[in-house]
Amino acid sequence: MFRPPRYIYYPESDGKPMAETDTHIKLLIYLREALADYFRDDPNVYVAGNLFVYYQEGDPSRVVAPDVFVVKGVPKRDRRIYQVWKEDKGPDVVFELTSRSAQREDLGPKKGIYEMLGVEEYFIFDPLGEYLEPRLVGFRLAEWGYRRIEGEEPLMSRVLGLELRVEGEMLRLVDPATGEGLLTPLEAQEARRMEAEARRRAEQRAAEEAEARRRAEAELERLRAELAHLRGEAA
Repeated sequence: MFRPPRYIYYPESDGKPMAETDTHIKLLIYLREALADYFRDDPNVYVAGNLFVYYQEGDPSRVVAPDVFVVKGVPKRDRRIYQVWKEDKGPDVVFELTSRSAQREDLGPKKGIYEMLGVEEYFIFDPLGEYLEPRLVGFRLAEWGYRRIEGEEPLMSRVLGLELRVEGEMLRLVDPATGEGLLTPLEAQEARRMEAEARRRAEQRAAEEAEARRRAEAELERLRAELAHLRGEAA
């Protein structure tokens, strides 16, 4: 007797909040948008945040939701969930924005899952300094599993080609070629606006200074002419 394949539902959300605090939310948005903008011209780099990653076909309980992750070698397109068996690979880099309440999960089960999935680099950042010291810790996949990244200051993501720098409660991604921090599209737009405003003010000052010089030169010429006239009358 023919039996149609059993439909398996893979949820897109668990109803939990995206992040614990405003600081965590801002960081998540920054990392996701800055990385997406950095790789915007590469059609085979996918950047996502707070998206369910299912890693065993047929079992919706085998799921993890990284705060931010990057996958190289898959098409850049919108996804509702990420299914490892359909994409034929898992994430290459994962960022977790941790807290005291997430400590056990981020350093325990999640770390084990990412190791099993072959995530090459795993970075954990504690923006509020609740338990991690230092507040940024990185792991790199080696032959026998994860090894903590040590002896690098600042930490470097070899997969992304970016430096990771802690600036207060902020984790800034930096292009080592330029030494400049990556910006989100909104930050880049604001930076361009400020640069344009600075140019406008500089041009306005230059125009005002040129006008002041013109008036001063005109006044000097007037005084010279008046002096010459007075000398002529005196003669």
